[in-house]
Amino acid sequence: MKKSSRAAYVGVFAALAIVLSYLESLIPVFVAVPGVKLGLTNAVIVVILYKIGAREAFLVNIVRIAVTGLLFGNPVMFIYSLCGGMVSYAVMFALKKSKLFSVAGVSVAGAVSHNLAQVSLACFLLENGSIAYYMAVLLITGAVSGFMIGLLSVYLIKNVHFK
Repeated sequence: MKKSSRAAYVGVFAALAIVLSYLESLIPVFVAVPGVKLGLTNAVIVVILYKIGAREAFLVNIVRIAVTGLLFGNPVMFIYSLCGGMVSYAVMFALKKSKLFSVAGVSVAGAVSHNLAQVSLACFLLENGSIAYYMAVLLITGAVSGFMIGLLSVYLIKNVHFK
């Protein structure tokens, strides 16, 4: 794939990730624990990681976090999003590179590590370890949504073709 094509795909997928992030914020999730999301943008990152490359997936992730933080968030949300997004990306990159996990497994690990990173950051910043009680629900919901997003990613990886 040419450099110009890669740059175009980064732009298109960054825009898609931003739109999905916004749409996801409009979907009410009926769970008593704050922070539970479907993780739709993770499908974009997983597909790029497998179909285009790690560098492009990283760039889309950074652009999405920065733009959504500026447009829809605040500085605190940006810090949490950056922490979760970077840890999640690093875990998915390492597991994909290891070739020991399926696409769905990589997605689950990304979702769970995202939650772990954000709760760990909250415990640190707020100096309150009791926040860790959220982890049980977040691990379960993260694993379930990560698996569903992983299945969607498998479908997209098989059926979306790039020139």
